[in-house]
Amino acid sequence: MSTFEFSVPCLFGLEGIAGDELRRLDLENVRVENGRVLFSGDESAIARANIGLRTGERVLIVLADFPAKTFEELFQGVYRTELEHFIPKNGAFPVKGHCLNSTLMSVPDCQAIIKKAASKRLGERWGLSWLPEDGAKYQLQFSLMNDRCQLYLDTSGPGLHKRGYRAIGNDAPLRETLAAAMVMLTKYRGRDFVWDPFCGSGTIPIEAALIAKNRAPGLRRRFAAEAFDWLTPEIWQNARGEAMDKEFKGNYRILGSDNDPKCVSLAMANARKAGVADCIEFKDGNATKMSLPTDSGILICNPPYGQRMMEQQSAQRLYAALGRHLKFADGWKKYIITSEPEFEHYFGRRADKKRKLYNGMIKCDYYMYLGGRTKK
Repeated sequence: MSTFEFSVPCLFGLEGIAGDELRRLDLENVRVENGRVLFSGDESAIARANIGLRTGERVLIVLADFPAKTFEELFQGVYRTELEHFIPKNGAFPVKGHCLNSTLMSVPDCQAIIKKAASKRLGERWGLSWLPEDGAKYQLQFSLMNDRCQLYLDTSGPGLHKRGYRAIGNDAPLRETLAAAMVMLTKYRGRDFVWDPFCGSGTIPIEAALIAKNRAPGLRRRFAAEAFDWLTPEIWQNARGEAMDKEFKGNYRILGSDNDPKCVSLAMANARKAGVADCIEFKDGNATKMSLPTDSGILICNPPYGQRMMEQQSAQRLYAALGRHLKFADGWKKYIITSEPEFEHYFGRRADKKRKLYNGMIKCDYYMYLGGRTKK
């Protein structure tokens, strides 16, 4: 078994949560950095991390790390990398990446240099003047930051937020990795009643159900590394078997509601695809008017933000109405994400805690009301 260094990029604000997840997966040498988490492991770690991670975006093998202020340095750094250990004679190896705060800032030029260096290295090692690239895909990624290049091999394929249950979403879908983190920050373990009054396509209730069942989020999807010729099918079979052995059985009380019947129908269909329709109820309802489903529980929601002026004013009125409706719901813990900087003002109460999170590129706050009398 080989030992690899891995990098897991994350949405900003989720790095610590992803690090805790990797430790619970018994992965080694976990280090949390801005925007990513690093860890070490063997071939089995590739399968365990991809299948089990809820809040990471993808699992990358770190192939090289070197200074690159010039195209020559970039070429030589890639050329020195032992790519033949990862990419076979017929492997396809497209290149993509990004540049930030570096002398080399042209992504297309850097892609071309890396492709040229990789082709020369692989051609020489495999004794080929022309590489067919008609086999499995071995996606190379690069990050050029502060004149330093890191070269990666992507093992995930489509991002880990693509669990496979949401083929289409509503107009403003919440990324699954962020929804999972929002649920995890409530410390929900399956015992409380959970309600999302703005459920949209059902992402928060579905992620809550997966967490309650302790079901690995990647159990029902495929990954790019399953086609790598140096990873055996048994590695993936074992990882999936271990994940299934850790699942819980129980009766869970999870409700998703929305005032758009089309969203409710879509959420129901997504829950069925995710295999958790048995523990979630979906129904039509106006969040600011419908009766609370129980005397106590955990409310987790992603209400409309309003990115344009008229939408923002509408969203502010919605926050005020929601605050009035929940004013005496002291038995409920409330967790609300929004980009509205004056949310507490419109909601009518200061949060007990708040945390910076990013919904894609939108900077948000996650407001946490922990039950009992809240602060004025």
